[in-house]
Amino acid sequence: MLPRTLLFICRTLLALGLLVLGALASAAPVVINQAASVNSAGLEFPDSVTTQQVKLPDDWSQSRPRYDGSVWYRTTFDIPPGTPSSELLAAYIDRACTNVEVHLNGQRIYSGGSLREPMTRNCQYSHLVTLPIAWLKPQGNVLDVRVVGSALQRVGARQRAGGLSEIKVGVLSELAAEQRSQLFWSVQTVELASLALFILGSFMLGLWWVNRGEASLLYFGLLLVGWVLMSARVWWRELPLETASIEFVGACLYPPLVACAVQFLLSHAALRSRFIEGALVIQCLLMPLTLVMGGPTRIFLVANAWYSLLTLEVFAAMALYLTMTWRQRRMDFGPMLLILAGVCFTLLVEMGIQLQVLPSPRMSLTHFVLPLLFMAVGIRLLQVFAHALKSAEANRSSLEDRVKEITAEIERNFAQLSELRVEQVTEKERKRIAADLHDDLGAKLLTIVHTSESERISTLAREALEEMRLSVRGLTGKPVRLADALADWRAETVLRLGQANIETDWKGPSEEIEHLLPARAYVQTTRILREAVSNIIKHSGASHCKVRSSVGERDFGLLVQDNGKGIPMELDGKLDRGHGMSSMKHRAKQLQGQCLVESGPGYGTVIRLTLPL
Repeated sequence: MLPRTLLFICRTLLALGLLVLGALASAAPVVINQAASVNSAGLEFPDSVTTQQVKLPDDWSQSRPRYDGSVWYRTTFDIPPGTPSSELLAAYIDRACTNVEVHLNGQRIYSGGSLREPMTRNCQYSHLVTLPIAWLKPQGNVLDVRVVGSALQRVGARQRAGGLSEIKVGVLSELAAEQRSQLFWSVQTVELASLALFILGSFMLGLWWVNRGEASLLYFGLLLVGWVLMSARVWWRELPLETASIEFVGACLYPPLVACAVQFLLSHAALRSRFIEGALVIQCLLMPLTLVMGGPTRIFLVANAWYSLLTLEVFAAMALYLTMTWRQRRMDFGPMLLILAGVCFTLLVEMGIQLQVLPSPRMSLTHFVLPLLFMAVGIRLLQVFAHALKSAEANRSSLEDRVKEITAEIERNFAQLSELRVEQVTEKERKRIAADLHDDLGAKLLTIVHTSESERISTLAREALEEMRLSVRGLTGKPVRLADALADWRAETVLRLGQANIETDWKGPSEEIEHLLPARAYVQTTRILREAVSNIIKHSGASHCKVRSSVGERDFGLLVQDNGKGIPMELDGKLDRGHGMSSMKHRAKQLQGQCLVESGPGYGTVIRLTLPL
């Protein structure tokens, strides 16, 4: 057993050693930090022009001040030793602002987008260029890189000035991992932060819309949405504007953002100054005017002068806010002090970068840290709002309880009086209508019955008189004992079917029935039963009819079945269109019950009526 264990350990150590040797033997990327450069707008590297040797990364503000346009870079490289033949090679450019085009041994192999206005802006995007194997040579490969960019004086921030970073040549898979990391921290984090801030800003604006008195929610929501719009140029490469227009619009967005930030701090501290509000509005108009007066060649100078002034305004508003918070709400002082200190630090670092006191990082600290601080402020506002809402809810509940206690006795006193009054008025109106029908319409119908020479008219008048009396009975609103109703229905049904020579078999519950039936239910059920009997007499051709009544705890039912010819096939699925079926079902539905019809040619018809008590 022991020799096998030792053999297994030796094999494992050997495999690990081979993996380590393979990793060490893999070719390290070649870093290119020297290049020959020339200012040229040509489509290829100009071989006949004198070139300038520069170090990479190349910052145009240092190597070619005030130059705005296209620069060609030429460098040579050999295939890194130890590169496996099965691996693809690539050139990795961490930064080429604004856009880049790459040629290998005289052949164009990559373009980052449009090189003419409106240009594709890739300042925040790295470039991974696959090097075709067919065009590679073991040694002396010529790599030409064309960069189109802007002079520092023509942009509002140093990060968007023209330049080219170091170039790495190595295995594609290794450089792809480095590019993914760069894109995540420089672009995708900005996109995710913009999405989160947009959602939070929209939510704040919604809260302000519900509670118009909280102006701080309005200003903070506008601040977040404005920041999202301004940061869009970090990840939106195909903006449909020229570079000068984009820089002008981007710089003009800062005064409204600062105005929202200052107004948020003041309103959150329960302060308001007409003078400050007017000065902020004037400031939003002055900055575009000064940029226009300075012209496109002084955007950086004018914009950074304004940035310094705006930063001082934000610092002053923070100091005033913290002073008022310390006096009024000390519980908010500690968290807001930490958040605002982070904002101050970030703004100072950004100003140091613009003034070239600090080196320019690859990832923008402002677009990464400020959104986190904004979200922290938003969370704090939501906590304060939730606490205030909870307190208001508790106060409202207490007030509602007191109001309920005070009004409960009044409601009890007036409830019975109101119900009695409604019942009296309703009963009076029903009796009036019933009396009018009985005295006026009933008398006229009775006269027609006794004086008409036409038997058909006399019969129709008698039927109308019966319907009127039934309606009058429903209007009186007096409930009917279910036993009496069943007796009336049985007598009428047996009489009508007997006159039509149809044998009737009626059976009902044998026990005593104590239930009461509302007048409306009695009237509607009578009409349903009459319609069913009329259908049997007119259409069924039956000789026998069976009627069954049943009474349960909560409902009662009637079943009417004949042995007639049933409903014809052509009316199958259309029972609601003829023979009064629609009215029967509608009346049952009005009483919260149901009326079902079952029929087949030659099998008779069954009508099942179920109504609640």
